[in-house]
Amino acid sequence: MPMTQGTFSFLPDLTDEQIRAQVKYCFDNGWAVNIEYTDDPHPRNTYWEMWDLPMFDLADPAGVITELEACKKVFPNHYIRISAFDSTAGWESLRISFIVNRPKEEPGYHLERNETHGRTVQYTLRPYATQKPAGQRY
Repeated sequence: MPMTQGTFSFLPDLTDEQIRAQVKYCFDNGWAVNIEYTDDPHPRNTYWEMWDLPMFDLADPAGVITELEACKKVFPNHYIRISAFDSTAGWESLRISFIVNRPKEEPGYHLERNETHGRTVQYTLRPYATQKPAGQRY
């Protein structure tokens, strides 16, 4: 089952045209777009590696698509996402984030259950991907 994370996570993967339309939407709203990648997509891993610098000065989606294609060539078996940051006073946070590339095979997660004092049960998610060292996960 594909990992679900971010906006559009329960929809089929976006086509190139749909990605371009979402980037245009971000630019139309004045948001800065950036591209990030990781080989550890744990839901709490919010700090992915950034591909180049955020694109504050772009107004054409073609520039983002060009950078996205370059990132896919270097990291074809990583998760890649596009995020858009709204610097408007009062918001100053991400407005949208969606996955645009994923490995061909997604190994999934192991759910570890620990029973503690009383009736307390604690759960931990451990991604199968992290059983290998970074750089060799996919």
